[in-house]
Amino acid sequence: MHWLTDYKIPLGHWAQDIFDWLQIHGGWFFDGLAEVMSWLIDRLLWVLQAPGPIAVAIVVTALSYWLQRNWKVSLFVFFGFLFIVNQGYWEETTESLALVISSCLICMAVGVPIGIFTAHRPRFYQVVQPVLDLMQTLPPFVYLIPAIIFFGIGMVPGLLATVIFVIPASIRLTHLGISSVPQPLLEAADAFGGTPWQKLTKVELHHALPQIMAGLNQTIMLSLSMVVVAALVGADGLGVPVVRALNQVNPALGFESGFVIVVVAIILDRVLKIGGRNNG
Repeated sequence: MHWLTDYKIPLGHWAQDIFDWLQIHGGWFFDGLAEVMSWLIDRLLWVLQAPGPIAVAIVVTALSYWLQRNWKVSLFVFFGFLFIVNQGYWEETTESLALVISSCLICMAVGVPIGIFTAHRPRFYQVVQPVLDLMQTLPPFVYLIPAIIFFGIGMVPGLLATVIFVIPASIRLTHLGISSVPQPLLEAADAFGGTPWQKLTKVELHHALPQIMAGLNQTIMLSLSMVVVAALVGADGLGVPVVRALNQVNPALGFESGFVIVVVAIILDRVLKIGGRNNG
């Protein structure tokens, strides 16, 4: 079987050649992209940090009540923020939230239109689907290598790796929602003389909204799961103390910071929970 290894397919060399070419000819693009991402993260950090933790907690609590109409959920959200402040992780939490919100904005802005496009063109989706499978199957650490090559270390490469890993969720669920619109609804829209834009906005998107919101929820959860991975390339946030605890073999620090991540995940999930409106 030595002939198999003697004629190894140079997959790694091909990837290296592609990265070298992109570095030489695409430097202007990656520099501009880094500036846009840095600007977005800085603005979100200012919004989350400038008012102070109590003010942000009150605003998010009010938002959760407006979305869910459940005072128990809102109370949990408020005390969850107080717990984070009590543990001394407010700054790290805002940094992780800035990363999560940035990735969600980018993923939804790009993923929803792609999902709509693929739903209207099934053959194109058959081409895209293996790419989405690859993006979600590759270990997230693999994305850190090109991110470091093109953007160095910091929040930007962490954001890029997060977006690549997370965006398939928004594309898939948007595609599912648009594709599952009942044919009679579309035929009724045609019978009443609806334009393609009216069909999209008033019929397809309206019917697919639960799936799109589920895509947003999945995007948020997956983005939050990447905070530790992003910390390995210098991204600030809750992943930093987790990595520090791992390096120091410090179970107290690891459990403390890990539990704060869990609280943040539960808060985000409860605030955006689909169908959560009730009078509990």
